[in-house]
Amino acid sequence: MAAAASLSFSLDPHRHLSSNPHFTPSTSLLIPKHSFRIFHNSNRYTLKSSSSSSHSHSSTATSPSPPSLPSSSFLEAPLRTGRFLSNEDLEKLKSLENFRYYQELESGSMWVRVMRSEEMDITVGLLAESFAESMLLPSGYVVLLGFLVKQYLMERRELMPHTATLIGFYRSNKDEAKDESFEDKGESFEEKDGGFGGEDEDGVLAGTVEVCFDKKGANASTPTPTPPKNSPYISNMAVKKSLRRRGIGWHLLKASEELISQMSSSREAYLHCRMIDAAPFNMYTKAGYNIVKTDSILILLTLQRRKHLMYKKLPVLTSFSESETLCSEEDENHY
Repeated sequence: MAAAASLSFSLDPHRHLSSNPHFTPSTSLLIPKHSFRIFHNSNRYTLKSSSSSSHSHSSTATSPSPPSLPSSSFLEAPLRTGRFLSNEDLEKLKSLENFRYYQELESGSMWVRVMRSEEMDITVGLLAESFAESMLLPSGYVVLLGFLVKQYLMERRELMPHTATLIGFYRSNKDEAKDESFEDKGESFEEKDGGFGGEDEDGVLAGTVEVCFDKKGANASTPTPTPPKNSPYISNMAVKKSLRRRGIGWHLLKASEELISQMSSSREAYLHCRMIDAAPFNMYTKAGYNIVKTDSILILLTLQRRKHLMYKKLPVLTSFSESETLCSEEDENHY
């Protein structure tokens, strides 16, 4: 099934095809100072800034220039949240920006980081398709779901650093061999593949997952059974259909746990899993999650699937051992 962790905003067609004030953003996002162009080619993309830096000249340079930040920096284009950001919040935003998780897989490699503002649309597309699949909706609903998902992601982004959306990229061994052949011929990958390259932009978007760290980032419409508001919560996991059974879902989960260990003082992580989703349930069980509570059978009267609320006590570590990050394809199944 496409979404392993249950949808944190209960994207149920019988609830959200009607009016729902939760999807109305309370504030708008600040337009970044730099504009970006996204170039597509075989599901690859690279980001190029269309702005040029300007320098002011002064005869008396009394103070050094501030260090330049990445064009998509959270700190360079702060979100208009309507609230004061403390120094602690700013430090946490910086930690989110610098977060990286990398893992070698049997079929290639993947890396995970926090979604940037210019990557929202491709993330929306992945989530909308996954939600439509998990709810058995016709493809015509993908556009509507995409609208709802984008409103939701905009709201959630305004709550950083108390919550974050992670995205994972995948690069197959065949692509790496292709790059090596280009280098042998004296050609760069950027020249051969239309300018696609760079440290984080030469892979395919493979999956996404959302992580909430504390009560301030808790969702107002968390599914039942309801997890504690002040505990970290993992939700909205989706893996691209063509890239399943490669360990991507497993490492999205591990990246989420690693980020929780860095961002939250709490070591109690919660997530939901639908009772019908056997493969994700097996994955969560292998990862150390246990069932806390299960929906009553009466939930079926609301046309919702029954779900397990699962819990894990995270180790007091900033990195995970090899035994915790490896999982066989058979155990991962769809992920």
